[in-house]
Amino acid sequence: MLVSTSFVVALGYGMVAPALPIFARSFDVGVTAVSLIASAFAVVRLAFGPLSGRLVNQLGESRVFACGLVVVAASSAACAFVTTYWELLICRAIGGAGSTLFTVSAASLLIRLAPPSMRGRAAGAWATAFLLGTVAGPLVGGALVTVGLRTPFVAYAGLLLLAVVISRGVLDERAGRRSDPVPPTHGVVTFPAAWRQPAFRAALTSNFVHGWIVYGVQVTLVPLYIVEVLARPPSWSGSALTLSAAGTALTLVLGGRMADERGRTVSVRTGLTIIVVGTLGLASTTALPAFLGASLLVGVGTGLTYPATNATVGDVLSTRSPAGGHGGALAGFQMVGDIGAIVGPLLAGLAADAVGYAAAFALTATVAALSLGCWQRTRETRPLTPA
Repeated sequence: MLVSTSFVVALGYGMVAPALPIFARSFDVGVTAVSLIASAFAVVRLAFGPLSGRLVNQLGESRVFACGLVVVAASSAACAFVTTYWELLICRAIGGAGSTLFTVSAASLLIRLAPPSMRGRAAGAWATAFLLGTVAGPLVGGALVTVGLRTPFVAYAGLLLLAVVISRGVLDERAGRRSDPVPPTHGVVTFPAAWRQPAFRAALTSNFVHGWIVYGVQVTLVPLYIVEVLARPPSWSGSALTLSAAGTALTLVLGGRMADERGRTVSVRTGLTIIVVGTLGLASTTALPAFLGASLLVGVGTGLTYPATNATVGDVLSTRSPAGGHGGALAGFQMVGDIGAIVGPLLAGLAADAVGYAAAFALTATVAALSLGCWQRTRETRPLTPA
C-alpha cells in the first residue's frame, strides 16, 4: 500500500508539472514569479519538517499519513479554482506542508513494518514507485492540459482522495497497533540523539548529495549545459534526464538487494564512487555521447546509494527505539535532503556563472567525494541474520 501510494503521489506531482508554469504565467507574471511558486513549495516543506516529526510521534503514522494526503489533495483542488497569482502561490505552498506529513510518516512506517533483513529492498521498492510515477506523470499531465490548465489539479486531488480511502483501511488493518501514537513509556528518538550515531551522520551526507544532484543540479545545470555549451536543441536535455532516471530505475532494486545481502556501506560506497566518476565525466566532456553516458552513470550511482542510505537510517533508529518514536529524527533526515535540493542549484549556479559549468560539476563531485569519505569511516549497521 505504501509503495502504491508513493506511485500515485509522484504521478500526480508529475501531472501538474506541465500545467503549473503555464498556469502561473496566465496571470501575467514574470519568470521569477513563476519560479517562486516552486521555491515556496520547497521552503514550506522544509519549514514544516520539525512539526511533522512531532505529529508522527503524538498522533501515529497512519493518521498523519492520511492527513498529509488530504492536505495535498485540498491544496491541489484549491489551485484549480484560484483567480489570482497570489492565491495560486499560497495554495501551492500549503501543499508543501502536506508533502512533509506524508513523507515523514511513510518513512516511519517503512522502518517499522519492513523486517531488518529486507529494509534495503523495501526502500528500493518505495523509491522505484516514486520514480516511475514521476516519469509517467508528465505524460498524463500533458494529455490533461489539452482539456484545460486546471484539469490536472482536479485529477491529482481526486487520485489522492482515493488513495486516502484505500490506504487508511489497509494500513489500520495491517499495521495495527504499530501505527498508534508512541506510548510515553517508550523512547522517542530525537534528531540530536540520532546525530550522535556516526552511521546516521554519514546517511545525512549522502541524503544531502541526493537532494543536491537529483532535485538540483540535474534539473538546472544539465539542460543549460546541453543548450549553451554543447549547442544542442533543448530536446536533448530531456534525453539526458531520461537516461539518468533510467539508470536510477534499473539499479534501485539492485541497490536494495545489495544493501540487504552485502551490507549498507558496500552499496553506498559503490554508488557514491560511481556518482563521483559520472559527475567528473559531466565536467570534463564536450561531446554529447560522452555527456549522456556520464548522466547514465550518475543515475546508476544514485540508484545504488538511495536504498542503502534509508536502510541505514532504519537500522539506527529501530535499534534505539524498536517501538517507534522516529518522527523527529526522520524529519531532520528529510530536511537535510531538502536543503541539498535548495543549496545545490544555488552554489552550483554561482560556480557556473563565476568560473564555468565544468567548475559547477566539479563542485558537485567534490561534495559527493566528501560524503564518500564519511562513509569510508562508518561501520556496518545491517543486523546479522542466518544464512
